[in-house]
Amino acid sequence: MSGHILIVEDDRSMAETLAKAMTLRGFTVEWKTSAAEALKVLDEQDFDVVVTDLHMEGMDGIALCERVAANRPDVPVVVITAFGTMESAVAAMRVGAYDFITKPFDVDVLRLALVRAVQHRTLREEVKRLRQEISTVRGTDLMIGTSPAMNRVTDLIDRVSDSDATLLITGASGTGKELVAQAVHRRSRYAAGPFVAINCAAMPESLLETELFGHVKGAFTDARTARQGLFLKANGGTLFLDEIGEMPIGMQPKLLRALQERSVRPVGGDKEIPFEARIITATNRDLEVEIAERRFREDLFYRINVVRIDVPPLRVRGNDVLFLAQHFVKTMSAKSGKKVVSISAPVAEKLVGYTWPGNVRELQNCIERAVAFTRFDELTVDDLPEKIRNYRTSESAVPGVGAMEILPMDEVEHRYIVRVLKQLDGNKTVAAEMLGLDRRTLYRKLERWEGIVATDEVV
Repeated sequence: MSGHILIVEDDRSMAETLAKAMTLRGFTVEWKTSAAEALKVLDEQDFDVVVTDLHMEGMDGIALCERVAANRPDVPVVVITAFGTMESAVAAMRVGAYDFITKPFDVDVLRLALVRAVQHRTLREEVKRLRQEISTVRGTDLMIGTSPAMNRVTDLIDRVSDSDATLLITGASGTGKELVAQAVHRRSRYAAGPFVAINCAAMPESLLETELFGHVKGAFTDARTARQGLFLKANGGTLFLDEIGEMPIGMQPKLLRALQERSVRPVGGDKEIPFEARIITATNRDLEVEIAERRFREDLFYRINVVRIDVPPLRVRGNDVLFLAQHFVKTMSAKSGKKVVSISAPVAEKLVGYTWPGNVRELQNCIERAVAFTRFDELTVDDLPEKIRNYRTSESAVPGVGAMEILPMDEVEHRYIVRVLKQLDGNKTVAAEMLGLDRRTLYRKLERWEGIVATDEVV
């Protein structure tokens, strides 16, 4: 077991003895004769464990342990003393010591303590790494795509998630604005709290007010009991106000006040109740046009538009269409119990060539329908909705194939796969996943078409 150890012992000969013994047992060791020197080197280097004597001149081991626990909580501290009283042990543990050893001791006892401490730190770092990895995956698990447009969105999600500022998400209907909001929530400090969403266009003003702010008992005829509003239900989490551009103009000043004061007054109540939640809003409208036409308050716009993410329409996301389509094939086939595994090359051509006015939502509905209709393990053009099946683009979706040119299906598939590889900079692994093919199958096709020797090398 190896590890980088810092020994702090004001007896120089003892420090040298311990350092030599632990070095012989596989550790990398540095030693200092004062707590002040130890703290300085801790600021400059990374150590797996600190070993400190309890009784030292100047700052003692307890004080050093407390400082390490405060400034470097990831580094365990093992305390050594000749005065092995229960009080000393309790004092050391209270300030964050990992272990406590009394003199005299066998050096192998110290070695075992250091092995456990190094393992403890390694496990803590692994747990931390896995939590971050899970957070990252959960935060973007539905943000599928590798296009530059989507890379910009995921980059913005990374940048704004740690902020408490109000976020405005814009984009056409069906682009996935709520998924972006959920991704931000899952990566924020509010991730452990609730994600509370409401569509501001789905209810009249009077009902929307009680939904957001709540009401007290007797506030109106049917208010037989008090009700907590969504601002308070979102405490410790995120409140997502979808379709904020549809909010009635009479409600907007009340929302503005809540955002400014970070408190709400329930309908019929006379007390302000504070809340602590991240506020995210979304709209498919151009709010600046709404302001010019006096349907949206300018002061509210500036309050919600502190940071902003624009979600691109599907038509500008290129081959993300195929990534999403394959994802929906997988989820819909599992849901329906049908063994549909991929989309055919002609279907891919149709999907890429269509303009998707309904965006990702329309694509999802298209694939759900196709999976329901298909009789095969691969989607065919006949499985697609008629408007997509019969859609004609102004230019050919497959390079080198003219509008009137008739080619064998194998050649269409060949040209399309070559196009996909070109779009992905030759990455065969990603191309195979997007096309729903096994990587070896893709290699065999390329070998047959172009004489390329199939290898396990990935470009």
